[in-house]
Amino acid sequence: MSKFQLTRFLKTPYEIFLVILQFFIIILHFIKLEFLPKNEIMQVNIIFILLGFLLIIISSIIMLIAIKDLGSNLSPFPRPIVNGNLITSGIYSFIRHPMYYSLILISFGFFLTKLSFYHLFLTLSLSLIIKFKIILEEKYLNKKFKNYFLYIDKVKY
Repeated sequence: MSKFQLTRFLKTPYEIFLVILQFFIIILHFIKLEFLPKNEIMQVNIIFILLGFLLIIISSIIMLIAIKDLGSNLSPFPRPIVNGNLITSGIYSFIRHPMYYSLILISFGFFLTKLSFYHLFLTLSLSLIIKFKIILEEKYLNKKFKNYFLYIDKVKY
C-alpha cells in the first residue's frame, strides 16, 4: 500500500467516526436516560420552551432549504462526492455550511426547551464534532475546487 493509499485509508475511518458520533449525539436528544441526574441549569418556563421550539422550526426549515439546494451533491460525509459540484447559490450564497449550523441550532433549541446540563453537554459536543467536520470538509473542497478560496472570501460563515 502506497503512502497516499494509506493516508486515504486512515482518513476514511475518521470521517465515518465523525458522522456516526454526530448522529449518535443527535439521537441522544430524543432518549431519556433515567440514570442521569435531572439537574436543570434554571427553571424551565414557557418563554424558553417557545424560543426553543421556534429555533428548532426555523433551523429545520433552513436545513430543508440547504438539502434542496445541494440536490445530488448531498452526503453526510465531509468528503465531497466524486462527480459533485460546488454549490454557491441559494442559501449557500449566504452561509457556507447551513446544514451543520442548523444541526447546532436545533440542538441548542432542544437545550432551551429542557435547560439541562445533559442537553447543554450534547449541544457543545455536537458543536465540537461539527467543527471538526467543517475543518475536514473545507480541506477537501479546497483541493477539489480551485475557486473555493473565492467562495470563502465572498461567504464568510
